[in-house]
Amino acid sequence: MIDFYYAPTPNGWKVAIMLEECGLDYELKLMDLHSGEQFEPEFLKISPNAKMPAIVDHDPPDGYGDEPVPVFESAAILFYLADKIGRFAPERSDRRAMKELDEWLFWQTGSQGPMAGQLSHFKNYAPDNERDYGFKRYLGEFDRNLGVLENRLADRSYIMGEDYSIADIQAFPWAFIAKPLGASLDDFPRVADWRGRIKQRPAVQRAIDLAKDKQNRGRHRVDNNDIIFNQSSKSLKPKQAEN
Repeated sequence: MIDFYYAPTPNGWKVAIMLEECGLDYELKLMDLHSGEQFEPEFLKISPNAKMPAIVDHDPPDGYGDEPVPVFESAAILFYLADKIGRFAPERSDRRAMKELDEWLFWQTGSQGPMAGQLSHFKNYAPDNERDYGFKRYLGEFDRNLGVLENRLADRSYIMGEDYSIADIQAFPWAFIAKPLGASLDDFPRVADWRGRIKQRPAVQRAIDLAKDKQNRGRHRVDNNDIIFNQSSKSLKPKQAEN
């Protein structure tokens, strides 16, 4: 059994998709990010960055010892689960393919994901009188990353070739919500086709529907929720015990 700490966001969908694709049993630990559950000391032991998704694997593979294994950061979780199950990643012995997998996981983690997240912030949550510059800046960066993905898909069906992999699972959720972010896939037909094929996968549909009624949908914004939008290092300090 795997404990799955989750909220229905693009980053949460990544791991939900992987768990559903692999058919792994998991216990959903639905998190209320708007009330600050991510800063609870017990969760910080699992995810020091106070971010979901995170997992705790109570039946880890050989080599991890007998204790449950916590994993935080979506790419690290996907890689861990692919290694555990032996699916959706190249053979470790194929060093060139593993190098390329690392490149595309890091690309998503360091470029596509952060740019899309900032675009989402300025489109959906920033104060109305402060969003224009940020929105234009990150829309441009989001489009640039769509161009990177469009070029990669020029001679292949999926990011790693003809096989669907964790690189696709990692990159799909932010492309899936391009339109709500104020972007368009009209200039990126290969990305649109790739997105459409992945969207049709039953495991992907189950993951996107997971706790769908708990999505933020603009209810919590910068001007009404300091917990998720104005964080500082103080948020990570251990709470003082009550007298």
